[in-house]
Amino acid sequence: MHNILKADKNNIDSELIKKAVLTLEQGKTIIFPTQSLYGIGANAFNPDAVKKIFQIKKRLLSTPILILIDNKKTLKKLVLEIPDIAEKLMEKFWPGRLTIIFKAAKTVNKVLAPNKKIGIRLPAHPIAAAITKTAKFPVTATSANISGIPAISEIKNADKNFIKNFDLIIDAGKLKGGKGSTIIDVTDKKNGIKILREGSIPTEQIIKFCCITRKFLRLQGVRKF
Repeated sequence: MHNILKADKNNIDSELIKKAVLTLEQGKTIIFPTQSLYGIGANAFNPDAVKKIFQIKKRLLSTPILILIDNKKTLKKLVLEIPDIAEKLMEKFWPGRLTIIFKAAKTVNKVLAPNKKIGIRLPAHPIAAAITKTAKFPVTATSANISGIPAISEIKNADKNFIKNFDLIIDAGKLKGGKGSTIIDVTDKKNGIKILREGSIPTEQIIKFCCITRKFLRLQGVRKF
């Protein structure tokens, strides 16, 4: 029987959170709820743990994995710079369904940032937020699925062979589902921001909030983070 623990986002069990963090500290992997879909968690500072995720998802090492942080102060340790447009986006959409791609700090391991960029989000789901606040490290949050297969919003819909790969699974019931986070790259100041994936936050909302034109906004095909 898999180590599946039931959880209630409205009544968080602190012991469950501690167990999840201990599992991560040991270099193991977990499945946990994010705002819309279930994600795979590992200690982002542990290259071997991150490699496990690539193996489980059958994902190319050249494709980055996004991470969750506990607060904006942590961001400064992970990125080279925080552009003004990123500050504006974070103020509006964090915590929430926006992943921002920054230039990774030189201290970030290459497994996590193979292209010298790193995707970061501040989680809104209470359980995800509790895990990142309790842990002393960022936590990965790529979708809980094999690459190319639809992500899951309910643990009961997960492939049995797939979930055997994980040391702990936090089942918080049915999540909202639908699109994942919107992913925006802010690393090119000269040519403007780039939407790598239009997710829960529509492109038009980004344009309106940032007071930019489509000329400053570059759209790109979907990337699976």
